[in-house]
Amino acid sequence: MTWRKRIFDLFFASLLVVILGPILIWLLIYLWIKQGRPLFYVAERMKTPEKPFGLWKLRTMTVVDGDSGVSGGNKASRVTPTGAWLRAKRLDEFPQLWNILRGDLSFVGPRPPLREYVDRFPDLYREVLKSRPGVTGLASIRFHKHENRLLERCSTPEETDDVYCRICVPRKARLDLIYQRHQNVCYDFDLVFETIGFVFRRRK
Repeated sequence: MTWRKRIFDLFFASLLVVILGPILIWLLIYLWIKQGRPLFYVAERMKTPEKPFGLWKLRTMTVVDGDSGVSGGNKASRVTPTGAWLRAKRLDEFPQLWNILRGDLSFVGPRPPLREYVDRFPDLYREVLKSRPGVTGLASIRFHKHENRLLERCSTPEETDDVYCRICVPRKARLDLIYQRHQNVCYDFDLVFETIGFVFRRRK
């Protein structure tokens, strides 16, 4: 990560903590009333092929033991009504400002993968994770809706895993590597504002 990108991240994360802090507090109170504790979901993700970190989100699903893999149609019944609304507006990702301040994430970059997929596709993620993972990115913007449609059709964990590995992983990696070749602060600004526009255009 360049020093310009790190300054960009620190400045805007600090600014958003001040601006969005009251909204996050309100969301936490609302979640506590609506669905109880725990309020946060912390999942292991990979910063580099060797280094994991805890990715923070607001909890959007019922808690079960032994949860693994990406979310597909087989997990749809676990998404709470409040969680579905949070996901649609990407409000569940507010706590990732903490990850940005810690240096786990950047605002823009490839979405941080699960360890199991890094282990299964080591050569691919060795290249993708040369960029610091991000809250949003080219693949998040261009492929997010299509990925959701693909995974929503899956009814078993095995089917979800197959579709994700066979279709989603390679397509997202191609976009992540395009971003990596063209990355600069101005491009990051464009992708951040495109993400904001994408969120406000969504109806759910």
